[in-house]
Amino acid sequence: MKKEVNVIGVLLMRTSGLICCLLGSWLLHSCQKIEYTEMKSPAYLRVFNSLNVPDIQESVGQDSLAYLCMLINPVLDAEGNPVSAEIVGDFLKQREIYAPPYPVHIGVSTSVDNPEYPGKENVLVGPVLNGFDLSSWAQVPAGKLTFLFMFRPKNSTPFFELPAALRKSKAVAGDFELMAGEVYTLQALYAEFNSRRRTLLLRQENFHQQSFSDSLAYVNFYNYSAEGYQEAPANLKLPNGKIKRHLFEGGIKDTMDVYLTLMKGQDFLPFQKGIVLRNGELASTSHAGQYLYTVKRNVRSASPAPYVSFPIWVKDNDNGVYTDIWQRFFFISPNLQVTAGNHPFYEYGQLIGDYWHIGGPFVDPQGQFAMLNCLLNGPIIYTGRDRYEYHMGENLPNMIVNVHSGTDNPKSFPTANTVEIINGQAYLMTMQRKYAPPIYK
Repeated sequence: MKKEVNVIGVLLMRTSGLICCLLGSWLLHSCQKIEYTEMKSPAYLRVFNSLNVPDIQESVGQDSLAYLCMLINPVLDAEGNPVSAEIVGDFLKQREIYAPPYPVHIGVSTSVDNPEYPGKENVLVGPVLNGFDLSSWAQVPAGKLTFLFMFRPKNSTPFFELPAALRKSKAVAGDFELMAGEVYTLQALYAEFNSRRRTLLLRQENFHQQSFSDSLAYVNFYNYSAEGYQEAPANLKLPNGKIKRHLFEGGIKDTMDVYLTLMKGQDFLPFQKGIVLRNGELASTSHAGQYLYTVKRNVRSASPAPYVSFPIWVKDNDNGVYTDIWQRFFFISPNLQVTAGNHPFYEYGQLIGDYWHIGGPFVDPQGQFAMLNCLLNGPIIYTGRDRYEYHMGENLPNMIVNVHSGTDNPKSFPTANTVEIINGQAYLMTMQRKYAPPIYK
């Protein structure tokens, strides 16, 4: 009996000693200082995969939209293939038509697909500069950087875990000098449509250096379409008999004048794959068909375009807190005479039911005319006059954001915006100043 008691005592002592050891280890770990990664004097970078028409990928040998991995300062083997990189931005799918002012992709998707960099990546991001939130821009080292974009198969395997044979297909590469504290947007683009020749364009942004008014919204415009896209046959741009849903899809001319009409009214009813807008009308006759800017196709120059502005308070009953105005932009060939509120094209088309292959514009302007409605992000705007008639503008979010701020719900705030026309698509990137958080009573 005494021997059994001794054995049990030894076991208890060992068990308690193990528990004490584990507890002490946990306490030591929980109390130790955590070292956070810090980057001194970084530049700030946002990256888009704007290769938005089918390309022939060397790795798969078939037509497909480019799916990329971005490597910054890659290390190459003797055959010139990457084996590692200082920074990796993987799973870059084609960019989305709207790039919001804050990262919305983190924690809301189970897919590895990333519509931009940093996007879903858990990396150090930019601060607030001159009131603008730069959390959609990643911190990267300043200085000369080498960028290499690789084609990769569309799956969930990280790039450097893919078989070696699938890590050899280069999409595009380039070297750039980034300055500390500056803000950059990098895009992979097609420079020429027929050959699918690719290029990189690094634009140094300056929105955070501007003295913007709190009562004006700002926007600049770029046409980064590939040479020859607008002139190419429709079957190469709209495969499988797809109709034009909006007039940008066929491309626009290399030089286009941009006009703005401010609209009011956002009361709508859902209808099929879109809406019927019940109260859309002119907000002000002084802001109907207002000339803003002439945009020229250019994939060589990365110089920032100037910002133009429009007021957010234009209605007689505006109270300085909330407005329901939205924007309709017209892109019109400069050789056409335009007066305020008038242009020589028909704005509407017909879409039969839920099908995407029946209908299209009543009159095809052949690249001389296109429209952009900044009202909702995507839904088709039906007229209500005929159940199948709809507006041929591309539909993107409002450049005036309405949110709960302070005691006001909603409160209207202007933003700074960039509109990019790339081949058959208009894209919107919005930058926004920080605003007061909501106060709940």
